[in-house]
Amino acid sequence: MARRKTEDSRGKGGGSRSRSRGGAARRLLGLLAFLPVASRAPLYARLVFALVVDDRVPNSRKAMLAGALGYVAFGRDIVPDDIPVLGGLDDLVVIAVALDVFLDGVDDDVLEEKLAELGIDRGAFDDDVARIRRFLPGPIRRTVRRLPGLLGAAGEALQQSGLGPRLRAWITREDSIA
Repeated sequence: MARRKTEDSRGKGGGSRSRSRGGAARRLLGLLAFLPVASRAPLYARLVFALVVDDRVPNSRKAMLAGALGYVAFGRDIVPDDIPVLGGLDDLVVIAVALDVFLDGVDDDVLEEKLAELGIDRGAFDDDVARIRRFLPGPIRRTVRRLPGLLGAAGEALQQSGLGPRLRAWITREDSIA
């Protein structure tokens, strides 16, 4: 209650206002930490492509990445792109979370091999991944990390049930309803 009427040095109420300016400056400085990551984006794109085409990377992790790219490509956003800053931020968060989950599912030996092939320093890569993880909301990251396991379990259950071939035959049936 006393916080509501605090006065700053100019005699005006605004204790929370100065805090919000400091918070904005911290957020801006946090975003500046992404400049080194952005400069290495083409190299990291080649790394992700090399990992996607590698058969040793689980398909459930590749599906997460495909889902995120589909989210961005189809334009049906949680936050419409018409809203300045926030419109693009949700796309960035979706891609960052998907990349985090994708990389989390890659075997360390495979990742090390691909990093060496592309000449990417492991220390710089780990620092960049840590920067991205600090940017992502923890509850969202923890929830999304469960999805690949759920996708894998659903795919396995579908395969074991024998429903997959029957469903495919039903979908591609020649005598359509129309």
